[in-house]
Amino acid sequence: MKNALRTLSFIALFFLCSCASDKKLDEEIPAKDLYKQAESALQDKKFNKASELFEEVERLYPYSPYATESQLKAAYAQYEEGNYDEAVLSLDRFIELHPGHSQVDYAYYLQALCYYEQISDIHRDQSVTKNALDAFNVLIRRFPESKYAQDAELKRDLTLDHLAGKEMEIGRYYLHQNQVNAAINRFLIVVRNFQTTSHVPEALHRLVEAYLTLGLKDEATRIAAVLGHNYPGSKWYAASYKLLDAKERDNLIKNRSLLDKSIDALL
Repeated sequence: MKNALRTLSFIALFFLCSCASDKKLDEEIPAKDLYKQAESALQDKKFNKASELFEEVERLYPYSPYATESQLKAAYAQYEEGNYDEAVLSLDRFIELHPGHSQVDYAYYLQALCYYEQISDIHRDQSVTKNALDAFNVLIRRFPESKYAQDAELKRDLTLDHLAGKEMEIGRYYLHQNQVNAAINRFLIVVRNFQTTSHVPEALHRLVEAYLTLGLKDEATRIAAVLGHNYPGSKWYAASYKLLDAKERDNLIKNRSLLDKSIDALL
């Protein structure tokens, strides 16, 4: 029994010494060499390994010139691996610790991309889409001259279009369920908050449909006038025009110069 205990103790001691030796060996790798290993893993698209190595650089050599760069590259590796939540947390930390860093605009941009890559189709919850929009807006507002600003503006427009599409889906559902006032509220949100998107002409047409359903013919005619003035060649204007009876069409033509046909007039 005593011999067995001695053997177990020896084995345990051996592993402890071995682990300590390995740890010491790791810590003896110069920061530059460890950073190169991380860069090599990143170039080979071994993103998990790269992020772990970059984190090791920061952990072992927090005051080295490689530490700050490693923080940012670890987040990038996490982003490439699809570990978006981890990447966002890493970027939050980088931004908090280095608000004046020359690449802080890139950190904001990469954070926005983490949300953008997770955008799902309009039939699902759009909270992550809103996060992407907020993140792009922060970058564009704080760093308008950044080399990432132009791409951020493009992706922000696509994000806005996506959010408008969600509002349209809900509005159509309410309209088909004869919940007309709820539908009107959704279509007005599109017209009010998403004026630059491709969904505005349809939103105006659906408003014409909704107001006619409620018997509000004058309001429907006014909306049709706005639609025709701003989108004269749109199929949605043609559809709205067909919905109006002869008298309403006549009013639309006669009062064309008197009506305020700006979209802002509807808000």
